[in-house]
Amino acid sequence: MSDVLDEIFERVVASRIFRNRDILSPDYIPDRLPHREEQIKRVGSVLAQALKNSRPNNLFIYGLTGTGKTAVTLYVLRRLVEKAKQLGVRVSYVYVNTRQRDTPYKVLADIASSVGLRVPFTGLSTAEIYARLVRALSRWDGVLIIVLDEVDWLVRRRGDDLLYKLTRIGYDLPPGSAKVSLVGITNDVRFVEMLDARVRSSLGEEEVIFPPYNAEQLRDILWERASQAFQPGVIDESVISYCAALAAREHGDARRALDLLRVAGEMAERENAPRVTVEHVKKAWIQIERDRIYEVVSTLPLHARLAILAAIRAQRTSGRDYTTTGELYAHYRELATRIGVEAVTQRRISDIINELDMLGILSARVISRGRYGKTRMITLAADEDTVLAAIAQDPRLREVVNTLL
Repeated sequence: MSDVLDEIFERVVASRIFRNRDILSPDYIPDRLPHREEQIKRVGSVLAQALKNSRPNNLFIYGLTGTGKTAVTLYVLRRLVEKAKQLGVRVSYVYVNTRQRDTPYKVLADIASSVGLRVPFTGLSTAEIYARLVRALSRWDGVLIIVLDEVDWLVRRRGDDLLYKLTRIGYDLPPGSAKVSLVGITNDVRFVEMLDARVRSSLGEEEVIFPPYNAEQLRDILWERASQAFQPGVIDESVISYCAALAAREHGDARRALDLLRVAGEMAERENAPRVTVEHVKKAWIQIERDRIYEVVSTLPLHARLAILAAIRAQRTSGRDYTTTGELYAHYRELATRIGVEAVTQRRISDIINELDMLGILSARVISRGRYGKTRMITLAADEDTVLAAIAQDPRLREVVNTLL
């Protein structure tokens, strides 16, 4: 066994495929961001006010997943902080991904930490942490830029009270103290519609929209990263073009394209292949799709997972390859009763079906039945085994899943 491990370790250490694998990571911020020059200028022009020790306008950035929103924001902020140091101006920023830090307590704790205020993991109310943060900022001289990434995730789960407080924090600070600016980033282009009118007017002082990349732009991005990430001669035009074409089909998602190229390289490395081929990319696509579905389903709320189970159960019971909203809801109510939770309304389940359709878990297609009106044909759009495996991680639903296997 040790010989096998030694072989694996040596293959990675003396890789014939990768020179620097981290360059293909979505968290890597390169020195140049192709095809985002206009967005860099726009974000930079808004935040540059900090260099005069003035509060920049709050900024709202939105666009689909993988369009460079986070990379551009962090790129501009790092350059901004460097320039501020040269000018002797105090500018700092804190980046919080609210999908990972998914409560107001955790978000405020991260912001507090950025200005040197230590907050216990638990034990304080959100109001108390906010009050302590305000007191700390009143003694903090400079400009603090707070970046809330995937801010829609926090608002959907916890409401927009925290967002309202942060957009108005300047009113709680005395003159001459810290100046605080907020940058909100979201993948949901309709997110603004969810916000209270007061939050919308405060947060949306400035807006930047990130359009999807096209296949040609994705090809440029991939080539630039690949030239640094891979050993010379292990990748060619056909592989880059294929990755770009697949990602362009998925709404121009550069993150998906980079993941695809990285996983394809990892597969070639494991096979001890001399080159990365299109076949490696095809295998990588299947693996990534399964991983994505598993991650999405694992993080869904309980009633959304019950709706998925109800859809699978309804299809099997009816013997058809689809079900309807009414049938799905009947099965959903049975499953909710079975695990001892109160069922939500059929209207709410209908909304959940729409959300699952957008995520690519269910497919809900409206068809006309002539004089009988319209109905929705609902089918499972993702790999069933992957979906059930993700849902079975919840002990409350494991028995239900077992009855479907």
